[in-house]
Amino acid sequence: MSQPPLHILLAAPRGFCAGVVRAIDVVEKALQIYGAPVYVRHEIVHNKFVVESLKSKGAIFVEELNEVPDGQAPVIFSAHGVPKSVPEAAAKRNLIAIDATCPLVTKVHREAAIHHKRGRLVILIGHQGHPEVEGTLGQLPPGAVILVEDVEDVEHLRVSDPDNLAWATQTTLSVEDTRDVVEALQKRFPNIVGPHKNDICYATTNRQEAVSAIAPKVEALIVVGSPNSSNSQRLREVAERAGCKVARLILRADEIDWAEFEGIRTLGITAGASAPEVLVEEIMDAFAKRRSITVETVTTAQEDMFFPLPRELREAV
Repeated sequence: MSQPPLHILLAAPRGFCAGVVRAIDVVEKALQIYGAPVYVRHEIVHNKFVVESLKSKGAIFVEELNEVPDGQAPVIFSAHGVPKSVPEAAAKRNLIAIDATCPLVTKVHREAAIHHKRGRLVILIGHQGHPEVEGTLGQLPPGAVILVEDVEDVEHLRVSDPDNLAWATQTTLSVEDTRDVVEALQKRFPNIVGPHKNDICYATTNRQEAVSAIAPKVEALIVVGSPNSSNSQRLREVAERAGCKVARLILRADEIDWAEFEGIRTLGITAGASAPEVLVEEIMDAFAKRRSITVETVTTAQEDMFFPLPRELREAV
């Protein structure tokens, strides 16, 4: 059966954010300066294609610091951030530690530390087990930060001093879901203190707004990204919430279930903040081989954010 022409709405902004670009640059620059291997604690960003590419250049990915041998090979901390105990342990072993934590995550860490210093209990909105959340929880002593995931968690919160609270969020959450949790916190604890500026990063917000703009106009939408990428999963949820009946998270073209896209005339495509543009092009090429396509870019924001390399690498250069 012949397929109708396919009109693709391509979301902009999409793909790599400044923090991801910086994190990947950190690994590549470290390989140039120190030579292979360099060790990376946890996936530098949540994208298997990126990780495999860096592995091929000499990066070795580990989950814990005790997997890094003693010696002169550097160890890099991922863009998601790490608990304070990790750089402390690296320093005790005299390892060359390079921190690739996204500066917007570092901002959350610093604000949590300030709240703690001022005697406030910090309520962190985020997903249990996510590396960024583990890193933020690990900035302060046990019990100084309480994690909540949803409005229900807020309803069950028990705190000793309701007038001495602050809230912070994981940077890659859904803007809409977070708004509900913050409103629930403010309703229960009117004196709770929030961040000077929303913790959800500019790239997360921009990508969600772009998806919200195109999702109601298409029959299906593809988010290019890895299943363990929080911001990519949120993009899929935003598309569904905006009325798109078929919203799929796909890393590579060979994962496409072609039956799901049979007969559609409009398709939205975006990419999570850790997904390279080459994978977007790969998926568009796969559709172009099967269908007559036209492409329209829908731009909802312009991005020019840039983060310099960590001081450790700038000094080494």
